[in-house]
Amino acid sequence: MHNEFHHMKRRQFIKQTGLAALGFAGLRSYSLFASERMTLNPTIVGYGPLRPDPEKILELPEGFSYQVIAKEGRLMTDGLRLPAMPDGMATFPGKEGRVILVMNHEVNSSASSSEGAFGKSNELLTPEIRDQLYDGGKNPMLGGTTTHIYNPATGRIEAEYLSLGGTERNCAGGSTPWGTWITCEETDNILAGGDWTQDHGYNFEVQATEEIRLQKAIPLKAMGRFRHEAVAVDPDNSYVYQTEDVPDGAIYRFIPRTPRRLIDGGRLQALAIKNITKCDTRNWGNEHFEEGRAYEVTWVDLDEVESPKNDLRHQAQSKGAAVFARAEGMWYANGEIYFACTNGGHIKEGQIFRYRPSREVGTDGGTLELFVESKDANILSYADNLTISNYGDVIIAEDTYDIRSCRIVGITSQGQCYHIARNAYNSSELAGVCFSPDYKTLFANIQKTGITIAIQGPWANRRVG
Repeated sequence: MHNEFHHMKRRQFIKQTGLAALGFAGLRSYSLFASERMTLNPTIVGYGPLRPDPEKILELPEGFSYQVIAKEGRLMTDGLRLPAMPDGMATFPGKEGRVILVMNHEVNSSASSSEGAFGKSNELLTPEIRDQLYDGGKNPMLGGTTTHIYNPATGRIEAEYLSLGGTERNCAGGSTPWGTWITCEETDNILAGGDWTQDHGYNFEVQATEEIRLQKAIPLKAMGRFRHEAVAVDPDNSYVYQTEDVPDGAIYRFIPRTPRRLIDGGRLQALAIKNITKCDTRNWGNEHFEEGRAYEVTWVDLDEVESPKNDLRHQAQSKGAAVFARAEGMWYANGEIYFACTNGGHIKEGQIFRYRPSREVGTDGGTLELFVESKDANILSYADNLTISNYGDVIIAEDTYDIRSCRIVGITSQGQCYHIARNAYNSSELAGVCFSPDYKTLFANIQKTGITIAIQGPWANRRVG
């Protein structure tokens, strides 16, 4: 997600390297399985060029359309206000063809009350609601999740409500095979004391239900306290993989004590590359983590997972764990896990990794591949949230913020890129990309000003180069 610490360095980097003038000259293509990677040609791959939007909200290819289905501040079915800063999302099947859409809100502790669910002066906050919040404090934490019941037949939200609250900067997360959403706090520097009653930096599980109710917020402490971003769950064993949004982060794996019951605790580990201690995957300096190469993975066990010193990644790296550049979006599909590192790579425009867990009895590692590294910001820049289409493409939302308009980018299994959408509304990141259960609708957020959009189109007509 949008992080305050990267923008100044990024602007300086672009100014120094003249990145805006590089265009396609900056590409370094190579052949893998006889296919060129990291290319962009809308006449060969994808849905064609993006068309101007008369409403100046979202540019799409010909044949595609969108509807704005939600806007921050509106009155919800439960009598509360739809919070600002919509972020990561996932969908679940509802009754009679409805879609249950669970949405994060990345509202932080310094935000005004008007950005939360309880009104400009928290006048809608009752003792009953406060009791369900994770951190009511003197003034409640305003992050959390909302749940929306969407009817594809009408293109409208029929009901919506606050489903979890009292948390900080709910950035991304991930769905589980058992029909819940794991929402993640993107913070590691808020401890109980003063205005706050709880430590923050945890994951929480939310039931995806059409029942309008605020759920009790219970932290999943065994999954670690760190600057969480997203998760992906392996349905074969309930292992939960996790990303960490810091410049020198780790990739984590949580092995639950009881499959499908994360609240029962378990074991936390960090990813390491076999035979390369503290491997630096960022490719910022002289390191060269090769694109297209399958590196063998091992996992190191972690202690003090509640990390009172905010140093879980340093503990991991002291045991040999690999280093990643701001790992953000993550998704499981077809036995593989993809995740994005927003400013990884030689030109710091982003990387996409692919992890394949081992399925062999008696083995525990798997392999990690640098699937795509951006060589040109005009093609892919600052990959953030991501999902997987039903035809296997990685679908990415960008967070370029104040550099250029953010886009939704598709990447084929051969590493070829194409553009699906561009934010024509403002300079905000796009977030929360996810398909409906039938893959007919793609949902996304324009975070700044809090707009949620449903996109329809001829998804099956994608060109393949």
